[in-house]
Amino acid sequence: MAEENIGSIEPNFSLKGKLAVITGASMGIGKEIARAFAAAGAEIIVTARTESKLIELKEDVEKDGGICHFRVNDITNISQIEELADFIREKLSEQDKDLVLVNNAGFGFTKPVLEVTKEDFDLITSTHLRGTFFCCQKIGEIMLERGYGKIINLGSTWGYTTDAKKAPYCMAKAGIAHMSRAISTEWAPNGIRINTLAPTGTVTEFTQKTWESMPERAQGILSRIKLGRFAYPSDHLGAAIFLASSASDFITGQTIYVDGGFTAAG
Repeated sequence: MAEENIGSIEPNFSLKGKLAVITGASMGIGKEIARAFAAAGAEIIVTARTESKLIELKEDVEKDGGICHFRVNDITNISQIEELADFIREKLSEQDKDLVLVNNAGFGFTKPVLEVTKEDFDLITSTHLRGTFFCCQKIGEIMLERGYGKIINLGSTWGYTTDAKKAPYCMAKAGIAHMSRAISTEWAPNGIRINTLAPTGTVTEFTQKTWESMPERAQGILSRIKLGRFAYPSDHLGAAIFLASSASDFITGQTIYVDGGFTAAG
């Protein structure tokens, strides 16, 4: 794709002409990014492990006039990532669109270091680190063949700061941010931009249940967010659209914190 914004004073935030793939899109931040990308003009492919939620999302997007495909997919299974890449190739063989990948799939838990099991550790690393890496590899290969692409990896403020009982999650999210920087260095000469979007504590179905069961912890997190409230998925959509659009074509290897002042306060 040509560098269409060079010399322009009108940055293009539209996602028309893009095929955007969003993993972990059945709920939370991933679901809202998918809906926002479709509203901004992208054709979207959404993936997750729960088919019923993907069908519901597809119906919502199409009701609003968007184009949505879905694949039931577990990113801890590399063969399923390869199948997803094949599906993307098939879609791009039918039309010439710029490819965008949002690696959103993930999860977290809160446990003291001494209580973390091998299963806990393996699951968080296979999801956040191995899954994200091989999604970048298999889908990024398509971008390399085409000479242009955007990858947005979902990080976290916990990839920069720390807290008790969050060691595996902090490790995984810090790894995602540094992985993004490392891949960006290798792939920038080939036209691929890769950045990390790092939210603070965000109100979702999952976090609401967690915070209700741990009110003191929730208050501790809230006290570090200097704008005085938790984020909502909608707070992250502007940054996500920016990173997916040609308006951010000269940005790569960066971590964008959407955190209400969390990291600035230390």
